[in-house]
Amino acid sequence: GRRATDESKELRQLLTQNELQIRAIQTLWEQHLQEALKDWEQQYANITQERRMMQMYPYILNINEDAQLSGVVKLFIQEGEWGIGLCDSAPRSISIKGLGIQEHHAVFRNEQRRVTLTPLTGSKVIVNGNAVYETAELQHLDRLILGSNCTYLFVGYPSERGGEDWSRYDYDYFQSELAAAEGIHLSGIGESNTGCSQTDPSLLAVFYDYIQLMPMVAEANQISQELSKGVEFKLEIKNLALSDSRGHDLQKDIVVRVTAAGSKQVWMWSKAKFVNRKFLMEEVYQQFKCRCQRVEGLLAVVLPRDKDPFWDPVEPLLLGTTHLWLQSLAFRIPLEEQLEVLGSEGTEEAILQAQLVPCTSTGLPLGEDDILIDPSEVLGRRLDFQLVLDQCCGVRWIREARNRGIQIGFRVFDCSEPLYTPAVWHNINPLLDHRVQFTSLQTSQRLLDYLQSSAVVLELWGLQEGCSVLSSSLGAVRMTAEGAFIIDLLHPSQAAVRLQLSDSAELSCSVRALQQDVEELKSLNESLRKENHSLREQLNAVKNGNRHTIIPLCCFVPALLLSPCFLPLALGGDGARGRSLRPSCDAEFARALKVFYHSMTSVRGQLQRLRRHRPSEESDLLGLRLFVDEQSRLLRDFSEQLEDGVSTLKQDVAAIVRRKRERSGIWS
Repeated sequence: GRRATDESKELRQLLTQNELQIRAIQTLWEQHLQEALKDWEQQYANITQERRMMQMYPYILNINEDAQLSGVVKLFIQEGEWGIGLCDSAPRSISIKGLGIQEHHAVFRNEQRRVTLTPLTGSKVIVNGNAVYETAELQHLDRLILGSNCTYLFVGYPSERGGEDWSRYDYDYFQSELAAAEGIHLSGIGESNTGCSQTDPSLLAVFYDYIQLMPMVAEANQISQELSKGVEFKLEIKNLALSDSRGHDLQKDIVVRVTAAGSKQVWMWSKAKFVNRKFLMEEVYQQFKCRCQRVEGLLAVVLPRDKDPFWDPVEPLLLGTTHLWLQSLAFRIPLEEQLEVLGSEGTEEAILQAQLVPCTSTGLPLGEDDILIDPSEVLGRRLDFQLVLDQCCGVRWIREARNRGIQIGFRVFDCSEPLYTPAVWHNINPLLDHRVQFTSLQTSQRLLDYLQSSAVVLELWGLQEGCSVLSSSLGAVRMTAEGAFIIDLLHPSQAAVRLQLSDSAELSCSVRALQQDVEELKSLNESLRKENHSLREQLNAVKNGNRHTIIPLCCFVPALLLSPCFLPLALGGDGARGRSLRPSCDAEFARALKVFYHSMTSVRGQLQRLRRHRPSEESDLLGLRLFVDEQSRLLRDFSEQLEDGVSTLKQDVAAIVRRKRERSGIWS
């Protein structure tokens, strides 16, 4: 009984505790409910107030990179004058925060249902993509950018609002408008060269990269200004106006031009490098702001170079390129040009005076008598020419800072390494006086095609104090004894193909010559048949009693003996009287041709084997050498068989002619 009493007591205690917890939860829930009701009522009142003000006043609407956060903030512009900036203590002020926002940034005036915006000194204000420095009247759906990247859409009075689709004014629209104001249009860089309206996807990607980096560049410039770093960032499109040696557009990319205002040093950063440095700049900026709150009057941040995101070692910069077309070299005609060097975005960087001089192996210029009418005449022959760079005039790079220099870089045909002129410093019109000779020991069709359709791309490189000078690595470059650079060098596989082609050409010539000999022998055979027939008729006429008929000596001279091919084999002295010719000559000549045709059967088989003989696509250098040796052996066998057959035929024909001469008695 005692145990049951204890259990009942414990149960009553637990029940009491549960009732207390339930009352506490109910009280807490009622408190949360009251707070939620108050918050809801406040939000409802705010929404109601906001909707009422939206129907009464114009306002600016925030536009964020994240579409979910756009339109969250509405800043109303009531009648009168309203300042906007960091300061929120003034009675008639609109407080905003952001990079590049001043204490008193600008002033809105709403008078007589007209709204104007006036930038204050030192503040950055952009309206519809264009910077404004004086009072500007705002229109419905104008786009505003305050500071580096605070973007707002201006919404006018209700009477000005129509059924417009505001959704198109997103963050990308603002940046595209900024890019268009800088001259970067999607239609300008995104249209394909074919003339159709279809946009090249790669160019479209470049454009979107550009507009995505624009706010980051603006923020980097603002951070640099607030940290007193004196570094300016500017977006550029690499290869926007440049082309390769055939005139085709180069692949475009986004780079950031970084300029140190004090030292005039310049760097070119890739997109990835700039984005990485931008995060480091933000970290330094946050540290600077924290220190500013603790130390009044702190104006600048001094960092070691290895930790300074605004600094980099200086290096040569590609300022621009120009093209020197080589077509005149195919005709061995000298060329002298004044070339305009264009920068990546089409700006003129300098004027370059250059020459192409066809010359001898010793470097002497060729004369007018050496000019070719047909460029194919140079195939298989040695070709020498000189590239002469005389002077560079009006170099903008050096005009901007006299402590700079330049070099010219170029690469001709299959040169494995680019070549550079010596560095020239401190002169706007530097004298280069640089001459380089190139030699092709055996001009190929590939080199001839290159000369007729391509150009040497001359690159203008800018040097600055502290950077290394560009130099040519000549370890893998072959040169002649006279110091000329050898071009048109073949890879071993290409050499094997060229050897095979030359062997095929020689075989084709041999076959053509053989066919001509056969045709000539056939015509001689036909002439002998006709001559024998004529002689038989004349002999029959003599036998029939025409003994007083005088037969001219020329009628007894066989046509074969008058042929230039076999006349040296048959001539043995002066003319004599004719005798009768036996029909056995035709049979002997037929047997000789039969033997010749039989020997040509094996020659034809050897020719087919040569044509089918090809190197394996997977052959290495040793395999190609074995192929060349085998090809040479087959070619020698073919040549020997062909010469044996032709020699035997000539000997047989000479013997037939000799026997015919002896039997006829025409020559004694």
